Amino acid sequence: MFAKKHLAILAVSSAGLFALPSVADNYTIDTKGAHASINFSIKHLGYSVLTGRFDTFEGEFSYDPAKPEASTVNVTIDTNSINSNHAERDKHLRSPDFLNVQKFPKATFVSKKVVLDKDKNEFDIIGDLTLNGVTKSVTIEVEKVGEGKDPWGGYRAGFEGETEIKLKDFNVKMDLGPASQVVKLSLNVEGVKK
Repeated sequence: MFAKKHLAILAVSSAGLFALPSVADNYTIDTKGAHASINFSIKHLGYSVLTGRFDTFEGEFSYDPAKPEASTVNVTIDTNSINSNHAERDKHLRSPDFLNVQKFPKATFVSKKVVLDKDKNEFDIIGDLTLNGVTKSVTIEVEKVGEGKDPWGGYRAGFEGETEIKLKDFNVKMDLGPASQVVKLSLNVEGVKK
């Protein structure tokens, strides 16, 4: 009787352990190793496509593969680090005509909600993007690239994402015509588990 009672308690306790909610792991975005990038592209007058990136940013995210909808992301970008591979153009992009980096040296993205697609490796991250002194909700379409151990004893997870923003929504004053109103952002993020 004593043994049966203890077995029953053990069974209930074990069931309780298996029912515990999963806990998300926290990751630091690997900008030091240059395993992450924030890239942009925009049509130039409708005749070609201009591409560039932000060289300096930092951030972190939480992720649990069993419950990706509970993930969170927080990124800060140094807007002065904009790089379109042309010094004079970059100077103009930093000016009040575009990013006004002297007044707004940082841009941020803070997630608010994650919505799963049919595939758990694909989801939408909805959050607040603050750029040029304006905060707007944006949706980033994300796909998980992979996760696992690295050769240095750490653990990594990586994702790629895309979104589009309208320049006028973020108070960009320069108008290069109807073909140059939308910027496409392409994000590659690899995080190292803390």
